Amino acid sequence: MRKAWSFLALFVCMVVIAIYTSSTAIEIVATTTGLLCVWLTAKENIWSWPIGLVNVGCFFVMFWEAKLYADTMLQVFFFILSVYGWIIWLTKREGTKVRPTRQITSRLALLLSICLVVMTLIWGYVLQTYTDASIPYADAFIATLSLIAQYLLSSKVLENWLLWIAVDVMSVGMYAYKDLYAVAFLYLIFLFIATAGYISWKRELHNVERRDLVCHNTEQA
Repeated sequence: MRKAWSFLALFVCMVVIAIYTSSTAIEIVATTTGLLCVWLTAKENIWSWPIGLVNVGCFFVMFWEAKLYADTMLQVFFFILSVYGWIIWLTKREGTKVRPTRQITSRLALLLSICLVVMTLIWGYVLQTYTDASIPYADAFIATLSLIAQYLLSSKVLENWLLWIAVDVMSVGMYAYKDLYAVAFLYLIFLFIATAGYISWKRELHNVERRDLVCHNTEQA
């Protein structure tokens, strides 16, 4: 009962934040589902994925109506990664509600680092050459880093939160620089949730490793 009241209070806070940072009904739904999705993800709750799909759908419509076609295409990638994440989290669960957390490998980290540099340079060049973007390379870097972070999140990799923390910090600075203080405030909330998510997932990973070690020692005895 106590958990139910805590969740209700949190949801009310999310709605208040959504109304404060938004001006239309679809923006309120997008903000609310976005906050709820990130919070549920930090809690390793599988419902984060269907709610995340609603969030992506809202942003797709918003960006399409605003003729922001690059951001619209970005939502398509997020949709695909969200479906992928929903499937991955429900496989190889090993008796748990969702797939256990794992850490990134050196090979994957190197590959993604190369992708980050290459995609940022290409995307930034396109934005600088063919659009009137005010900070093209910074915008491209944050967008590319967000895609990589989403891929790691979908793959249940712990380090996704470190990338999201970096994205949130840079987004707060970028939106404040563009005088979009309400959006900057929203990303500040995301920053706190991402930090809590990293701590929670890391604790869960250590508990699993400790339990596996105990089981291994018991079998050896």
